[in-house]
Amino acid sequence: MMEPREKYVNVFTDFGFKKLFGEKPSKPLLLDFLNELLIEQEGPIKNITYLNTEHLGSSPLDRRAIFDIYCENEKGEKFIVELQKAKQSYFKDRTLFYATFPIQEQAKQNDWDFKLKAVYTVAILDFVFEEDKSDIHKYRYDVKLTDIETCKVFYDKLTFIYLELPKFKKKIDELSTNFEKWLFVLKNLHKLNKIPDQLKEERFEKLFAIAEVAHFTREELKSYEDSKKFYRDIKNSMDTAFEEGKVEGKEEGKEEGKEEGKKTMIVQIIQNGVSNNMSVEILTQLTGLTEKEVLDIISTL
Repeated sequence: MMEPREKYVNVFTDFGFKKLFGEKPSKPLLLDFLNELLIEQEGPIKNITYLNTEHLGSSPLDRRAIFDIYCENEKGEKFIVELQKAKQSYFKDRTLFYATFPIQEQAKQNDWDFKLKAVYTVAILDFVFEEDKSDIHKYRYDVKLTDIETCKVFYDKLTFIYLELPKFKKKIDELSTNFEKWLFVLKNLHKLNKIPDQLKEERFEKLFAIAEVAHFTREELKSYEDSKKFYRDIKNSMDTAFEEGKVEGKEEGKEEGKEEGKKTMIVQIIQNGVSNNMSVEILTQLTGLTEKEVLDIISTL
């Protein structure tokens, strides 16, 4: 039997995320989301411009970075918006690595005084960090460079925001802010069959119109179906690997057991990825390893 087709696109597919946030007709939606997310610390963002999402290192040997969405506002401040579908061994490391590219891009020759524009990294997660899972009510993490003793912000131009959507449990009747409405839509869009009355306002009516699968072209529909299959495969592979790695770590019962469990987990991720025809490039992003390290592990499978 064919899988029933949902009415609205799944945001947690590459196609769906870029359809809603990464195309020119969707720019007002991304602008609205960023404003709801950052209004208290950033102030109103009046305009955004999409930038090239692929960034190369300073030499051919350096790793490159491919952002999901990359844009800047009218003040020249940069925004990286990432969607992460499944657990990744070094995802926090990855977001830090990605943030270095918009910082390096600002370097100027000659008498530059090192003054930088702010960089924001927003990560929308379809999983919960293992170290945060016991804090079941906290789903938003705002991270800046702070002083350990005073807990005051030491440097305010580098910001990471992580949104753990599985922890967001509010139902449609419990939403009290526009930001909560955004989180509800991101998490539940593909489960809905109509626009809830609570969301019948211009911003979300536009979003639901763009997201309706029946309006896709034949090419868009094929791309979306391919993206859905990849989403299911990668999530299943990653979740399975993490569970197996955790079990092995527990069985060892010591710190070295945890380390061994992590190694097993990474090997399992690569093994599952290879069986699902994932590229080496994707596997390096998922595991945080270099291409050579991934290839070395593949050669032992």
